[in-house]
Amino acid sequence: MTGHVAVRGSLWLFLVNLVGKGGQMAVTLVLAAFLTSEGLGLVALAVALVNIGQVVQSMGVYDVVSRTGLDPRRVAGTLLVLSAGTGLVLAAGLVLAADAVADVLDAPVAPLVRPAALSLPFSAVAGVQMGLLHRELDFRRRLLPDAGSAVLGAAVTIALAAAGAGPHSLVVGLLCTAVAQPVLGVVVGVRVRPLWDAAAAREALAWIAVVGPGALVAVLLINLDYLAVARVLGAEAVGVYSLAYRIAWVPYILVAVVLGGVLLPLCARYLREGRDLSDVVGRFTLAVLVLTGGLYAVTAVLADRVVVFGDRWAGAALPLALLCLHGLGIGLLHVWYQVLKAAGHARRYLVLEVTHLGVLVTGLALFTRYGVVAVALVQAVSAWALVPVTWRALARRGLAPPTRSVLRGAAGVVAAAGCCAVVALAAGDVFGPPGSVPGALVEGVLLVAVCGAVVVLTNREVLRR
Repeated sequence: MTGHVAVRGSLWLFLVNLVGKGGQMAVTLVLAAFLTSEGLGLVALAVALVNIGQVVQSMGVYDVVSRTGLDPRRVAGTLLVLSAGTGLVLAAGLVLAADAVADVLDAPVAPLVRPAALSLPFSAVAGVQMGLLHRELDFRRRLLPDAGSAVLGAAVTIALAAAGAGPHSLVVGLLCTAVAQPVLGVVVGVRVRPLWDAAAAREALAWIAVVGPGALVAVLLINLDYLAVARVLGAEAVGVYSLAYRIAWVPYILVAVVLGGVLLPLCARYLREGRDLSDVVGRFTLAVLVLTGGLYAVTAVLADRVVVFGDRWAGAALPLALLCLHGLGIGLLHVWYQVLKAAGHARRYLVLEVTHLGVLVTGLALFTRYGVVAVALVQAVSAWALVPVTWRALARRGLAPPTRSVLRGAAGVVAAAGCCAVVALAAGDVFGPPGSVPGALVEGVLLVAVCGAVVVLTNREVLRR
């Protein structure tokens, strides 16, 4: 029965992310068409700072609500006080420090940071609401507040961008999304009353003390490259890099984040029931490997088509191909980290995240000055350096997926990528120049069909399971 719940949860969460992140992707593409590379870079910097604030204010909210043995409603009410209070402090701090942040980054980002920071308290409330839904694997009710607010924000952003509002269009859309999400959460019946329970606070703070820093490290791993590129190469380079990163981010969000969001509460439930985790970890690992691997294979082969948004984005093609490799690596890491946290090995998770951050910071310090291609390569290498280390951490605790089946899945992905590359090379200019939108669509459909066929033929048993 639990397996059926997990499957339904995965499908609903996939739909939530498809609609919500699809809206974000539409925003990225529209902004790429309307903004200069510097304008898109300033937007990326403002969003990166807000993302860091969102993680600081939440720090393990989903995990605490999913794992607690106390009354989840009382835990949620206590977390609401902690998280929303932190969000208010962070919002005030960012508003006051916006000019100083702009000076540090050497980019005129302050006018965007101030209004964007106001979204933090609202996203804190929504995070607690979503934590309750995650505990019960009830992702169906998450559709309206999560995806609905994202669609609203995307529509506002696109309308304002088309009207010529420039980078501020995204900030206004971000605020609309943040305000709408908790309101729509109440509409679907997720009502959290603020309260203070000492036992719940102790449990939450003890968990946050370990997982919170790990969450902060995780968001730094995602956003630190933007800050480094801004400081060393300038806002225009951030714009080129951010377009590549956002496109490469889509398969990770649609597959790895979906499955990871289901896996943590599922593993927590299995542990409460005294069940073994190895089989479910194997299935989720293979799903991430096969599905994101196939999507990334197609995206990497089509990387030169990024100029459909304008010739000014030609420099994003090679970083995009490298970031596809990075996305596959962090997809595997994301799923495995959920297993470690659910099994009570949060300190090991923190050590792995800090190690990853150390490798990334060292690489960025040494190679950012060589350009955005070097930054993308640093991201890919740092992620894959942690894959065998994390595998070993799982294996030592009896949680690693079967090696043989994972290798078979990886071989299928490599074969699919090779076939896509051969088809693209053989086609040559049949589908028109790289900037042709119809050509890009036709070639994309063909490569998806080729990749899907190879993945199915080489991983039929994996996909069936």
